[in-house]
Amino acid sequence: MSAPGFQTFYIDDSLLVLNKPAGLLSVPGRGDDKQDCLSSRVQAAYPDALVVHRLDMATSGLMLMARGAAAQRALSLAFAERRISKRYEAVVQGCLQTPHDAVGGWSTIDLPIAADWPRRPLRVIDTMHGKPSVTRWQLKGFDAAAGTSRLLLEPLTGRSHQLRVHLQALGHPIAGDTLYGNTALPGDAGRLLLHACWLGFVHPSSGKAMDFASKPCF
Repeated sequence: MSAPGFQTFYIDDSLLVLNKPAGLLSVPGRGDDKQDCLSSRVQAAYPDALVVHRLDMATSGLMLMARGAAAQRALSLAFAERRISKRYEAVVQGCLQTPHDAVGGWSTIDLPIAADWPRRPLRVIDTMHGKPSVTRWQLKGFDAAAGTSRLLLEPLTGRSHQLRVHLQALGHPIAGDTLYGNTALPGDAGRLLLHACWLGFVHPSSGKAMDFASKPCF
């Protein structure tokens, strides 16, 4: 399903599940040139649509919006209590191998993240002052010709730039990352190769378990 300026995966009286393209802001930024965004496009068609989370401008994929204040409160609380599950697919630089202690193919990155104030909006690993940040990852494949690895990622916390910072810390930045990587390396496709590919949650009104999947275009 689609409407002018955005693609809708699902809609009912309580929520919308949308597909955000790479390069589009989730919410308005500072300045007249940063007012075009997914939320404003959606609100032009659905005035009761409200933001409950966001994706980085460079990231594509599934984004959830509430319809009305009651649904926004319920979904925002679900995000805060980590009752909404998110997964991403990414292509990273280099050959990332699964550690021997991986459980069911999943490995964990547990490194605290803090704002890099002199270089905002960058974030850094900071063991002294950083907030707890945990990401699970699973190797999906290795492209020897491109020298890149494809990963499935599951953030268990929601820090800004968490996936990008954690993968840089492993020495395998996401391909196309102009903030934390080197786009001159093989695998650069003119965009960040990070896509929000899956959302799972309980519907705030019906109590029904719901999940949505979106394949990346890379």
